[in-house]
This record gives sequence, structure tokens and C-alpha cells, in this order.
Amino acid sequence: MTRPITAGVDGSEESLAALAWAAREAERRGLPLRVVRAWRHEVHDAFDVGDRDTQRAWVRESLAEAVRTVTEHHPGLDVTADAVEDDPVPALLGAAAVSDALVLGSRGRGALVGFLVGSVGQQAIAGTERPVVLVRAGDRPAAEAAGREVVVGQQGAPEDGAAALEFAFTTAAARGAGVRAVRAWTLPPVFAYSPGSLRLLDEAGGLEPYERKALDAALQPWRERFPEVPVVEHVEMGSAGQVLLAAAENAQLLVVGRRARRTAVGARIGSVASGMLHHAGCPVAVVPHP
Repeated sequence: MTRPITAGVDGSEESLAALAWAAREAERRGLPLRVVRAWRHEVHDAFDVGDRDTQRAWVRESLAEAVRTVTEHHPGLDVTADAVEDDPVPALLGAAAVSDALVLGSRGRGALVGFLVGSVGQQAIAGTERPVVLVRAGDRPAAEAAGREVVVGQQGAPEDGAAALEFAFTTAAARGAGVRAVRAWTLPPVFAYSPGSLRLLDEAGGLEPYERKALDAALQPWRERFPEVPVVEHVEMGSAGQVLLAAAENAQLLVVGRRARRTAVGARIGSVASGMLHHAGCPVAVVPHP
């Protein structure tokens, strides 16, 4: 079964930017595009907002208008639209489950401070096992210009970052772009305060060569699968969040992983992914992994 790229829309500027991004990505990958809008019948004491049928007709017309706009710019794209009478989070989670990726809008807070991620977006990211892409209002196709890399973070063992790397390489291949794979590392506490220990560690080969070998091993299967994609290996000492943000300053997309597990307090996005969502200046894809 071919999974579509799904865009969640609500008529806002940011959701329309997400729809435009999703349409371009679906066209590049040769996938269908699905447009989903969640709605609930609302009754307002002060205003006449119509009955359920009237509201449903309005939602469907707004969806039809969104589809017309997309097909004008992408006439060959297979586009479907669904008005789902449900709360936004369960509607989006249901759509994401049968999608290649879910694309949502996020209110921008300026080039320096990134995204303002609403509760619906956070819950959708935390609750799905599919990739979710957050796109800011104001995102333009020019941001995907040639020369801009797809930046992806890689940590842990090769299998830990495999899903994020696959998404990054697939996206880069469809765009004719390169991948910058970033692995950040920090000193273990035992080495942090001992110059003598640091010298011994350096003579033994050091932590950085170990981190470079780990990144190279993680990248090897994806280099073989996507030989046409140029790859830059970026290993830097520092916090993962700071290193990723600096590396993605001129990126066209930032891809980060998120461990897909639930805790006693429910599903979580993770500190690194959350930081990228709030501060990156480009679209961010959050890709869950076991």
C-alpha cells in the first residue's frame, strides 16, 4: 500500500504553509497527498453558526478550496481531502497512522527563536509512530534552494538513528540535496576535571575518533543505498541541542529522532527534539524509533 503525505489543515496561515510544503514533498517523492481537517459541531449563544450540516458544508468547502489551490500549483498530483468530525489530536493521530509522514503548521516566532508549538502539534508528535514535520508560517519554496543541506542528528548505536537517517536520505535524494549527519559528544564526568586523564585518553586515541567511527558505521548502509547523496560527517564536542542548531543554521530541513516509548506520565517528545522544534529556523522532522 502506498502511504500518502498527509497535511493537517485548519485554515490558518501556518497550516496552509504546511500544506504547500507537503504538496511539494509528495510531488518529489511520487506519493499522493492527503489533506485532513478535524472539526466539531459547535454551538454559540451569541452568534448563529449554523447547524451541523451547515458547518460540515463550510468545512468541506474550505477543504475544496485548499485542494484547488494545491492542484493549481501541482496539476499532476493525486490529492484527496477528508473532513473528520473529531477532536484534532485523535483525528491527526488516525491520519498519521496510515501516512508516510504527517505535516503540520506551527506559528513562527521569528528567524531567531523558531517555532511556537501548540498543544495539538506536541500531542500529535508524541502520540504517533510516524514521522511528523513542523512547518512555520512564512515558509517558502526558496528555502529549499540548491546547496542547502538536509541536516540529521545521530546518537547512540546505528540502529538508534536508523529511522531518522532513512528519512533524511530519502528526503535529500528526492530534492537532489546533500546530507549533513551530526553527532555531538561530551566528556564523561571522570575526564572533565583531570588534565592527566585527558592526556591519557588522547594518547589512547581519544573520544572523538570513537565518535567518528560510530557515526561512520551508522551512515554506511545509507551511503550504500543512496550513493547519489553527498554526505558530510559532522562530529563536534558540545550539547546535542547546541551543536544541531548551529549545524542547521542554513539547512532546508532538520531531522531529529525521538524514542517512541511511553512513561508513567505518558508519551514524551524528548529534550533534544523539543529544543529543535522551538528554536530551529527551518522545517523540523521528528522521526520516532524504538
